[in-house]
Amino acid sequence: MIRGYDVNQIELVNKLAERLESEKLVAPPEWSKFVKTGASRDRIPSQDNWWYLRAASILRRMYVDKRPIGVGRLRNIYGDKEKNRYSGQHFRPAGGAIIRHILQQLEESGLIKKTKIQNHFGRALTPKGISLTDSVAKAIGAN
Repeated sequence: MIRGYDVNQIELVNKLAERLESEKLVAPPEWSKFVKTGASRDRIPSQDNWWYLRAASILRRMYVDKRPIGVGRLRNIYGDKEKNRYSGQHFRPAGGAIIRHILQQLEESGLIKKTKIQNHFGRALTPKGISLTDSVAKAIGAN
């Protein structure tokens, strides 16, 4: 059986994004056309489907990590170094509102849920989210 670990991760994120968009599991809000993804970025995202790609990337990250993950940890994962002209580079986390809205949309669609495992609070994949990721991986592996 082909799982999400067995396929190319870039293909998995791209196909997951297409599936999220086609099934309308997440939808970008109106303000998403005008925002940067973090303080370290200079411009808005150039891809039209960046919201779906970020949502698919978050799903893949939750699939791989197998433990609850929150906004703060995702901000650090998607953060980057801010390139200052004279004072060197300093790390800046990604914007939290984008990640929070995506997590809320994924939760409304039933792909993730709030949970606590041992001392880890956050959101984790539901069986529906795991099966969605596995079905996309199976389709990629069949090609």
